[in-house]
Amino acid sequence: MKVYFLGTGTSTGVPEIGCSCEVCCSNNPKDNRLRASALIEIEGKHILIDCGPDFRIQMLRVLKQTSFQNIDGVLLTHEHYDHVGGLDDLRVFSHRQDVNIYAEKYVVDAIKDRIPYCFRENKYPGVPNLRMNTIDENTAFHVSGIQVIPIRLMHGKLPILGYRIGNMAYLTDMKTIEDKEYNKLKGLDVLIINALRTKEHISHQSLNEALEQIGKINPAKAYIIHMSHSFGLHEEVQKQLPHNVLIAYDGHSFNV
Repeated sequence: MKVYFLGTGTSTGVPEIGCSCEVCCSNNPKDNRLRASALIEIEGKHILIDCGPDFRIQMLRVLKQTSFQNIDGVLLTHEHYDHVGGLDDLRVFSHRQDVNIYAEKYVVDAIKDRIPYCFRENKYPGVPNLRMNTIDENTAFHVSGIQVIPIRLMHGKLPILGYRIGNMAYLTDMKTIEDKEYNKLKGLDVLIINALRTKEHISHQSLNEALEQIGKINPAKAYIIHMSHSFGLHEEVQKQLPHNVLIAYDGHSFNV
């Protein structure tokens, strides 16, 4: 399995528009973060996790590293725009076949409300062909033969999903997780988990909260994602972290 970090930032991205803080003004490309998304390459298949408004530029970047023509499935964590705003750009991947989208019912309903032109009986030529698949938090499913295990997370008061594929789990935008879900996270080689900033937030984990979860889940290695400009400079924060906890950055890829 190979994981590509397409974006590692929060909803505003980094740099944030109009901000002159040291992170937003940093010359280190690791401090520039598009909206959070990842591409999983496994057994010749390609699975996208979230499809935010930066999807087009993210694809142009990743296709310089690897060449493929099909996205076999898109896993949506929740309905917020920074995670679904690029769905229209899937049109280039739906010329040969429909693109399968996997999400909870409330997310499926939200997508159909926001881009209804994709689901009309007589669609305008060229719009993306999206096939919506409703999933349940308690039921594993398969994307082109690859097993995916949904994990219930709480984004403040909003229920969202994380996903486990093989020995890798991707958890974004979480604040809390129910005790019963930890069983789904045993024996991980890699945990990808969110940490918005150093200070506590109402609906996202802080860095300390993320480190506590990493300690509890106990993966072999962890990557931090979904960071704001208040997270701090990549190089400075990395020095403070345990050896097996790495700050993810846009464009980075690794094998599991």
